[in-house]
Amino acid sequence: EKMRRGSTRSSSKVKSVYSRASPKELEAINTLFENYRDKDIEEPTIGPEGVEKLCDDLGVSPADIRVLMLAWKLGAARMGYFTAEEWQNGLQVMRVTSLDSLKNALSELEVETRSQAVFREFYRYAFQFCCTEARQKTLDLDTATQMLNLVMPSTALLKPFIEFLEVQKEYKALTLDQWTGFLRFCEEIEPDCSNYDESQAWPLLMDNFVEWMQEKQSAS
Repeated sequence: EKMRRGSTRSSSKVKSVYSRASPKELEAINTLFENYRDKDIEEPTIGPEGVEKLCDDLGVSPADIRVLMLAWKLGAARMGYFTAEEWQNGLQVMRVTSLDSLKNALSELEVETRSQAVFREFYRYAFQFCCTEARQKTLDLDTATQMLNLVMPSTALLKPFIEFLEVQKEYKALTLDQWTGFLRFCEEIEPDCSNYDESQAWPLLMDNFVEWMQEKQSAS
């Protein structure tokens, strides 16, 4: 079925929550950070080993979508790393001061991203988070399909879209425009593509996908 979601929080709400953190809460946030901090990195940072330990303590796999949601909420700029600033600012916004409250926050993030506008923000972040090289503008198809399976596993059009990506020869990577175009496609287009209108400024990739779908339907 098509994806349907609700509304999002405002940036002013983020600022108001951020401003209410007390010195005691800040101390607890920093103490939690030190439990996972990589002492071999000069700048205060939680590195890959610390992230893995954090996931163990939270009882989640590092590949769990909630870990990506946490990275999004912290505004993490680099995969596998949380800086002290990202950690402190993000946990203040989430009102998290302990491991138990972080566990609860992960569940709340799943609820929050059911909102259409919030999910769009998270979905866009997922693409950018995977761009690990300087000035990287595309995701190779293997990375893109793995990430799509993570962030949109129950979407009706995902399986045929990934099948299309695997068999087509024209594209070796996805741009951000194509990535976000697929989300819009899932929000607006029926699973059989019967209401698709190629005049609506879709990425050419989506035109090709619909043509492929229609050919498959005609052949069956």
